[in-house]
Amino acid sequence: MELTKLKTPLIKRIITAILAFGPGIFAIGYTIGTGSVTSMIKAGSAYGMELTWVLLLSCLFSGILIFVYGNYTIITGETALFSFKKYIRGGKILAILIVLGISFGQWGSLMGILTISSNMLYEILVLNFEGLNGYQYETVLAIAIAIVGVFYALMLVGKYSFFEKILVIFVSFMGVSFILSLFFIHPLPLEVLNGLIPKIPESQDPNVSGKMMVAAFVGTTMAAATFLSRPLFVKGKNWGIKDLGRQRKDAISASILVFIISGAIMAVACGALYHQGTPVNNVLDMAKPLEPIAGNFAVTVFLFGTLSAGLSSIFPCLLIAPLLVADYQSGTLDTNSNQFRIITAIACLVALIGPAFFGGKPILVQILSQIFNVFVLPLVVLCIILLVNNKKVMKGYKTKLMVNIGLFAALFFSCLISYAGAMGVIEKYL
Repeated sequence: MELTKLKTPLIKRIITAILAFGPGIFAIGYTIGTGSVTSMIKAGSAYGMELTWVLLLSCLFSGILIFVYGNYTIITGETALFSFKKYIRGGKILAILIVLGISFGQWGSLMGILTISSNMLYEILVLNFEGLNGYQYETVLAIAIAIVGVFYALMLVGKYSFFEKILVIFVSFMGVSFILSLFFIHPLPLEVLNGLIPKIPESQDPNVSGKMMVAAFVGTTMAAATFLSRPLFVKGKNWGIKDLGRQRKDAISASILVFIISGAIMAVACGALYHQGTPVNNVLDMAKPLEPIAGNFAVTVFLFGTLSAGLSSIFPCLLIAPLLVADYQSGTLDTNSNQFRIITAIACLVALIGPAFFGGKPILVQILSQIFNVFVLPLVVLCIILLVNNKKVMKGYKTKLMVNIGLFAALFFSCLISYAGAMGVIEKYL
């Protein structure tokens, strides 16, 4: 009894500390979801640690952009898309293109998330009800429809903040699981060092090329939606000029944690699967990296964690389109408006395309959706460069030389990756 009393406050303090993390925790929750887990495990199992350099650069530039977008809002008091429209010549067209590009990209991710989550629930059901073996398509589609229906209903009653906290907890569970796994399964140090040398790996997968995996990596760790939503989270915290230092630390912490968790997932997949020559091609393959820790319980543990991250990620994916439209219009989101209900309903219908037409290849659906996310990235980087270097808009605050160097490097990197992603898709499918 005494021991329980001593332990409970400690657990509560740990949970409170995690939930008290700044807006960066939402960037982590947005990034480390089903898409990131899928891409990292697929890459680690197929290419070992060869894509470590892509992950490192993506997290570096992501941290810079999270920091710059947050600083911009603190200094000016305005959100991103509204500012693009207001201050940049031709910004109205650019903002519309960004809204459309990110919305379609996130809806593509939503298709992948729903497809994987539905397949995971199906796999769990089959473990208990073997009679479902011959009805995979029908069961997966029925599960997907039920998930979408429940989440749409919850969106309408405004419970988003609660599910953000749930997302944080489950993503923490995923992160801790794979970081602990590194003590049991890990790549050779030389493999990690070789992975820091930039190169496009050769692919043996008939559906996914090395260029496509590079683009998918960037699409999930350097997501434009994360940067554009940052100002809204910063405003939600009521941060002012006195919080610029806190905002910087929050951005740095977020990018470091994304790198650590994503790198751990890839490293475990490399140690467990790469040297055995068993790349991930279906949902159950994704449970193998945890096998040395959990034994026969690995499948349930892994599927539960990934399923939880996936279901929690559905909320920001459903929310992103109405959020961006509201940001473009006025910077304020009204969850009770007809506009919000209509856009989220369309998103739900789009999400069902994945289970309905690509239910047998959920991994491929998720990777392709991550690739699409990189195509709008150069515009998002270019627009913030123009804004933070406008002295009138920045109210006398001057952007430092090193920050500008980082922003222009991020712009060059995003253009290069967009080209690689486009060429990868063309070479494979056209």
